[in-house]
Amino acid sequence: MKDIIDEQVKNYMNEVEAECGTKDERLYTIFNKTFLDTLQNALKVDENKNIFVLTGDIPAMWQRDSSAQLRPYLLLAKTDDNIKDIITRVVKRQFFNMNLDPYANAFNMTANNQGHQTDKAKMGPWIWERKYELDSLCYPVQLAYLLYKNTGETAQFDANFVSGIKKMLATIKTEQHHENSNYTFERDCDVPTDTLKNKGKGTPVAYTGMNWSGFRPSDDACTYGYLIPSNMFAVVVLNYIQEIFSSILDDSDIVAKAKTLQNEINEGIQRYGIVEHNGKKQYAYEVDGRGNYVLMDDSNVPSLMSAPYIGYVKPTDDIYQNTRRFILSPDNPYFYIGEYWSGQGSPHTPKGNIWPIGMALVGLTQETKAEKQNLLYLMANTTNGSNMIHESFNPNDPSDPSDFTRPWFSWANMMFCELLLSYLGHDVTL
Repeated sequence: MKDIIDEQVKNYMNEVEAECGTKDERLYTIFNKTFLDTLQNALKVDENKNIFVLTGDIPAMWQRDSSAQLRPYLLLAKTDDNIKDIITRVVKRQFFNMNLDPYANAFNMTANNQGHQTDKAKMGPWIWERKYELDSLCYPVQLAYLLYKNTGETAQFDANFVSGIKKMLATIKTEQHHENSNYTFERDCDVPTDTLKNKGKGTPVAYTGMNWSGFRPSDDACTYGYLIPSNMFAVVVLNYIQEIFSSILDDSDIVAKAKTLQNEINEGIQRYGIVEHNGKKQYAYEVDGRGNYVLMDDSNVPSLMSAPYIGYVKPTDDIYQNTRRFILSPDNPYFYIGEYWSGQGSPHTPKGNIWPIGMALVGLTQETKAEKQNLLYLMANTTNGSNMIHESFNPNDPSDPSDFTRPWFSWANMMFCELLLSYLGHDVTL
């Protein structure tokens, strides 16, 4: 791989620094560290000359995280062919992974048998973890499409991409009727959210048209199998597939299958995913199609907060706004009010901890520049002098910002970068 930090990257960094100016010098210092860190330390060339993306402090590639880690680079890729090539090779590796196993969420760089090989699941030497997460099917398609939309690149739409899409559509169709699926997952552990109940099948669900997901984007088990944010994401991505296979590639069968699934899933969201809370309609986080639902949100993306960010609704949508107010209130069991900070957390991390990714999403789903700036400085104050954004932090003691989870979490770093670029007026084209 050519030297990544070439003149074009340096020029881009200089432009961002100039736009920040002395007023936001502190923000640029973090941007300089985090934006370059992923390029320098998280990307590895594999045996097929594709690019494997480390999540950070875990030596595996998540389909979800790797997409989010690369997203801010799309802005640079518009003018930098080297960066465009890197993203293309990441997409190719993602679809290599998807062809290996569409049910797996995380992969090894080589067939080295690392990861959770003792799980009761159909593991293999390439698979780090086999938690079925609907978003893990959606994210590589999103990155492939956004690469095309932002740069015009089409090299990622190769035979491996086509076969991966076919496997993806077949998996989604199967998991509309999870009771007939062969997928199960169990892990011998003391953490209930790391395994599925009911002999690895999860809690029972009824048909809704939506896609069943065993796990959330946090890698935590779903309480009820129809995870609304991930199904929202699927609706958007299935539309991307229709566009790709009608305007770039030519496969009317794939277009028709994607359209049918999109309509069925969206109808399911509208019928089962909208509930009434305090006299107002809002989206539930999870439902089972049997009348049960969970009212909450999680900082991992896709989330309900992220619905405009992923392209499912406009930020002004009434039901979304009702949902947003719920998310940012004590009614959300994972909205925490600390002594010095307040914000959204996750059941994935200690109770009371706030997630910078959640903070970034608040900024990326509204238009107020002042609020984006405020959120950026709040995130900046949690780095403990490392200039690295952590997974979560304790909001109760500003004198001890060392109380955090994960010292190197590339996804969080890049969400800071994306929010800063948005604050400066540079947004990824959807």
